[in-house]
Amino acid sequence: MLNKQFLNVILSATMLALVAGCVTESSPPTSASPAPLSPRAQQSVKNPKTVQQNNQPLIVPPDNPTPSTNTQIQQYVSRLAAKGFFKQNQGVWIQSGNTLLANYQGTVPLPSASVTKVATSLVALQIFGPNHQFATQIYTTGSVQNGVLQGDLTIRGGEDPFFVWEDAVTVGNLLNQLGISRVAGNLVIADKFYMNFEANPQTAGNLLKQGLNYRLWPAEAESQYWTLPSGTPRPLVVIDGSVQVLSFTPTNVRPLIKHQSLPLVELLKQMNRYSNNLMADMLANSAGGAKVVARKAAASAGVPAAEIQLINGSGLGLENRISPRAAVGMFLAIERFLEPYKLTVADVFTVVGRDEGILDPRPLPRLSVVKSGTLNNVSALAGALPTQQQGTVWFAISNIGSDLAGFRAEQEALLQQFVRQWGAVRSLPIELTPNFSIQNLKPRTKIMWESQ
Repeated sequence: MLNKQFLNVILSATMLALVAGCVTESSPPTSASPAPLSPRAQQSVKNPKTVQQNNQPLIVPPDNPTPSTNTQIQQYVSRLAAKGFFKQNQGVWIQSGNTLLANYQGTVPLPSASVTKVATSLVALQIFGPNHQFATQIYTTGSVQNGVLQGDLTIRGGEDPFFVWEDAVTVGNLLNQLGISRVAGNLVIADKFYMNFEANPQTAGNLLKQGLNYRLWPAEAESQYWTLPSGTPRPLVVIDGSVQVLSFTPTNVRPLIKHQSLPLVELLKQMNRYSNNLMADMLANSAGGAKVVARKAAASAGVPAAEIQLINGSGLGLENRISPRAAVGMFLAIERFLEPYKLTVADVFTVVGRDEGILDPRPLPRLSVVKSGTLNNVSALAGALPTQQQGTVWFAISNIGSDLAGFRAEQEALLQQFVRQWGAVRSLPIELTPNFSIQNLKPRTKIMWESQ
């Protein structure tokens, strides 16, 4: 995959600086058809009764947790209380299979910070499917004469949340290959076109105008260019006119180029590894908005709607509240949803010790698959902990208080304690193993019509 990490990190840091009073993290085949079904899924399709049996509740009842593990969680909360943090501001839910290991205020919705992105990921997968690719289409209104397009260049946005400098380079080079080096008319932005995580169509259009013409590149674009394969041409498409924004695609246009994003599952992996707030909000909006995401996520997790309360898809804001139980339920729902596609939660979230991202500095148990969340007084952590004795342990921890470093240290110590107690694994179990065939995929760009 073309390297987008530099821009991802830069823009995530920029977002942090812009949010007042809030510190958050932001930090094979490419066919749009699903991957072949697993044998278990094939059997489910043949036998509807099997489907019903596989749809057993994801979340276990909240009563009667395992005494020994629950005592450890009580001690964990007591340590926080000894440091001056209110017990009612802490929440934990831990389960393995059909066994509830621990529950401390697990059904209470608490500020979730970027754990909100678990809900966004779940609902986006359900609505679009893991192999969905967002399409950006380029149209023209005129003919090409001596390298000049005598008309407008129209961009029909497809809500691609990860269209950045290198995508503009790809489109610009393809326009050059089609014999277009200048556009006599305007650059017209229609529908929902995003670039560099900018949702404002005028801003996104101005960025694209720069990206298509290497002579206009800012330092950021130049730096990103050097991450591309050696020998990648520098595009030169000069736009004589201005950037114009329309709410519709003109009818007198002819399709020229279709640019497809990475598959959704890989977009989500990038979003979650770097906890990109802007991407998350774009995807949540594409899925119907925060209220739709909250409602669908709660239904899929098997919890009351009150346990997932969202105002956006990123987690920015204390009004985003998710119970620890709901967080675990959403992870389990994602795991179940992805199984027929031969994918796992490790294809969507960070695998500690394997995936680079915002979790790199944290000494979390190796091979755990997690999503963290941070606001100025919130620290949350949820995911899967593979162990020898308990199998895959699904957990969620929510802490509210002023000592973020202390909360993180306690979370890390607690999980490491469980690994020592239940045994560390040397390799990921099948249910947590990512599908390596989807990694290093590239966006797809193809010519729809020869311009000459």
